[in-house]
Amino acid sequence: MLYVWAILVVILDQITKYLVKTRMVFGESIPVLGDFLLITSHRNQGAAWGVFAGQRWLFVLIAIAVIIGVVYYSRRVKSPLIRAALPLLLGGAVGNLIDRILYGEVVDFLDVRVINYPIFNLADSAIVIAICLILLDTWREYRQERVKGE
Repeated sequence: MLYVWAILVVILDQITKYLVKTRMVFGESIPVLGDFLLITSHRNQGAAWGVFAGQRWLFVLIAIAVIIGVVYYSRRVKSPLIRAALPLLLGGAVGNLIDRILYGEVVDFLDVRVINYPIFNLADSAIVIAICLILLDTWREYRQERVKGE
């Protein structure tokens, strides 16, 4: 099931990026929810806020390491939260890896204008949700261990 969900994340990510690349001009914004949420055609050669811009191969290596780690770790995991997180993490890593290898940059388009938040894409969203699930599981395990120790 890990790979089915990961493939769905990659497909949705790549379709949305393709639509942005082919139907929008770079820099163009389309309001979705007023000034709160826009679809903005953007490219990023780095991480969030353009950090480490131009470090394409560093990000390629990190993505490959994440993919290998997820595949290796997925065989041992028992936690339902981690089992839900791993396909999101895998799909997000593969989605952005495809962009970095093929284009040298990632297509971003989800533009939330509440705070100074970077424009992102579905792969980024999958990765952030996965990290939140992993942190939630870690917190849950910590609390269970703490209760056992009392």
